[in-house]
Amino acid sequence: MGARRALHFVFKVGDRGRSARFYRELLGMSVLRHEEFAEGCKASCNGPYDGKWSKTMVGYGPEDNHFVAELTYNYGIGEYRLGNDFLGITLVSSQAVSNAKKMGWPLKEVTTGVFEAEAPGGYKFYLEDKEQLKQDPVLKVTLGVSDLQKSVNYWSDLLGMKIYEKDEEKQRALLGYADNQCKLELKAVGGAVDHGTAFGRIAFSCAKEELPNIEALMKKENQKILTPLVSLDTPGKATVQVIILADPDGHEICFVGDEAFRDLSKVDPNGNKLLDDAMAADNSDKWFAAQKMKKASA
Repeated sequence: MGARRALHFVFKVGDRGRSARFYRELLGMSVLRHEEFAEGCKASCNGPYDGKWSKTMVGYGPEDNHFVAELTYNYGIGEYRLGNDFLGITLVSSQAVSNAKKMGWPLKEVTTGVFEAEAPGGYKFYLEDKEQLKQDPVLKVTLGVSDLQKSVNYWSDLLGMKIYEKDEEKQRALLGYADNQCKLELKAVGGAVDHGTAFGRIAFSCAKEELPNIEALMKKENQKILTPLVSLDTPGKATVQVIILADPDGHEICFVGDEAFRDLSKVDPNGNKLLDDAMAADNSDKWFAAQKMKKASA
């Protein structure tokens, strides 16, 4: 197995303006690129929706060596129902803690020096009040699971992750592909995993030639494949190959060919302006208000 990389987590956002403020001004992330789409994605990147949507990648640096967030915004949907599937992202940034306090954003100290901040939509971020690391400050993504051992077996045996920590008493495990990458924490939720309608997706890259092998292995092991290996075209950019899987609890997992994705994911210096322009041109809230309607709740 070649080198694999943790890339990003996909969030559905109902309030793009407040979300942009949280990720840019509170967390201190940069807009890496922004794209607008007239119709739904072939790999359901924006969820099971067919209409107009946008994708904004935000992070502390390029996706080549940082774990970032993908914010997907469906123009006609104002809110999503949270489940117990996504339990949080942990990052190191005393600046983010300071920003939150200056902005008057609610913070809760959950343990000494670690503060919980809630992004619009209810997504939890755990901020370690220490100087931001020179490398990627995003430490881990935590997902809820119903059967810890079954999930650990899936991620380690089938997807090749290294087990860094396993705590039977606390029913949690920490896995990853490399010491210097964002880790995946699995935590038992004491019952079934509910994905709500806000369900996200975690993405990784691997050598393009490994993708058919991943697909064949999942078929052999009777594991769920949500989107069989497919090529996704982006005008003016590289065509990437992706396969979308689901783990035993239904968490969506994207594997993408690394070389093409590195080209596709290059930082766009106009990303910030493109997002701001799109938000300024978005009259969907006004239209719904004029019709005396509310945006749909998914």
